[in-house]
Amino acid sequence: MTERGTVCLTFDFDAISLWAARGMTSPGPVSRGEFGAFAIPRILQLLDTYGIASTFFIPGHTLETYSAQCRAIHEAGHEIALHGYLHEPVSTLERETERAVLQRASALIEDLTGTPPAGHRTPSFDFTAHTVELLQEAGIEYDSSLMGTDCVPYLARTGDRHDPDGPYVFGPASQIVELPVSWTLDDYPHLEFVRTGTTVMPGLQDPHQMFARFLGDVRYMIRHTEGGVLTVTLHPQVIGRGDRMLALEEFIIGCLDLGVVLERCLEVGRRCRTQLETARQQPGKPA
Repeated sequence: MTERGTVCLTFDFDAISLWAARGMTSPGPVSRGEFGAFAIPRILQLLDTYGIASTFFIPGHTLETYSAQCRAIHEAGHEIALHGYLHEPVSTLERETERAVLQRASALIEDLTGTPPAGHRTPSFDFTAHTVELLQEAGIEYDSSLMGTDCVPYLARTGDRHDPDGPYVFGPASQIVELPVSWTLDDYPHLEFVRTGTTVMPGLQDPHQMFARFLGDVRYMIRHTEGGVLTVTLHPQVIGRGDRMLALEEFIIGCLDLGVVLERCLEVGRRCRTQLETARQQPGKPA
């Protein structure tokens, strides 16, 4: 940890699974997923140029479909963490289905890396009532799916209850460290054009302006949160195109110029867990 904070530069390598999960398996959307695999070498080269270790959240489907690219990610020293099997919208899953997805995807990551995954991100940025319990059961150390803070990691809760005729009831903290995300720090809604039926997500914004806003959040963290952690979510099939890669490089340079550290979620989650557990044991200090 540095006083000026940490940025976790993360990549959701969804590839074709993103589109298949929506039933969009005609050649057009499939080719958009293919581009994500095509972009992996240039992303790895950029990260290597600046000596950055990142976390790639990879669905099991991508691990099986693009094994060479996933192996290259691992061999380059980046963390591979859970992201479902077929980019399932987790909040729609029954308990046993969710458990089966976790087990299947975990086994694929362990086959590739030699160790079980430590991290997890739901494809839907959402949980079920059982997610935290299942993550603990699977030995997961941290999650990066929720939005309860911006740059302050916290312990994910289990057992929350909504009373339609009373206040929301917060459950107890778990052992799972939450490295919070935000749609405002995600390239997909800013840049990706998606048309489904009569619904259009316009995207196609200026990536340089997008990253300028991201960097504004980094500056705010430095000013107001000592040792803060900001998690940025990127997608190879989105960010991997020419000018967007130039904008990403500008963002990396901007972060380094500000003196923040860019780290994998694994190391950040483990460090934060120790800090959060220590704080929880000290009376009067919120965990």
